[in-house]
Amino acid sequence: MKLLFLNGPNLNLLGKREPGIYGKTTLAQIEVMVQKRAAELGVAVDFRQSNSEGELVTWIQQAVGEFAAVVINAGAYTHTSIALRDAISATGIPTVEIHLSNIHAREEFRHHSMIAAVCRGQICGFGPHSYLLGLDGALSLIKTAI
Repeated sequence: MKLLFLNGPNLNLLGKREPGIYGKTTLAQIEVMVQKRAAELGVAVDFRQSNSEGELVTWIQQAVGEFAAVVINAGAYTHTSIALRDAISATGIPTVEIHLSNIHAREEFRHHSMIAAVCRGQICGFGPHSYLLGLDGALSLIKTAI
């Protein structure tokens, strides 16, 4: 079984970008943490990051038939991207939305997620652990569907 982890804009700057909000853990460190846990569970994980909305949309479209689920931290596109919403909806691939910070406790514009309604669940506010919870959530969705 394979899971696709997608990371949106500016997540490549984790560890340096606003550490008071996002922490000091880099995206590479988060990937190692997720890969280790996935290996323990016998799951393959493909971990990708792009600052390009179109590339994220393409990866979602290409996930069908290759991945059992998608875990996505869409970054700022969470609040703006109808294209990501439409891609998730059109493919029907089980998707879990994750965030490092609690988007509901931040600036008002971050309170609304364009993709939440087409995702199977949302995890936010647990820092890097949000990724592990996303992994567990995606696996739970897959097992429930079997």
